[in-house]
Amino acid sequence: MQTEYPERYRVMGLRIAYYRKKAGYTQEAFAEAIGRSLNFLAQVEGSSTTRGISLETLFKICDVLDIQPGRLLDEDE
Repeated sequence: MQTEYPERYRVMGLRIAYYRKKAGYTQEAFAEAIGRSLNFLAQVEGSSTTRGISLETLFKICDVLDIQPGRLLDEDE
């Protein structure tokens, strides 16, 4: 994916992984809970890839993790 903001995508992916682990989900269980493939989630969380997500997916992730979207997007977090 071509983007002007690769570092923001990387940080968001790392935050998703952090909150997923904090909530006790494996990647496989979390991917199922958000209705996405394990491969998709691994790409989003991976630090060597740039994988964007839709707002729909962002909101689903936040609902499952019971966090506000700002937790994943706020640069000051």
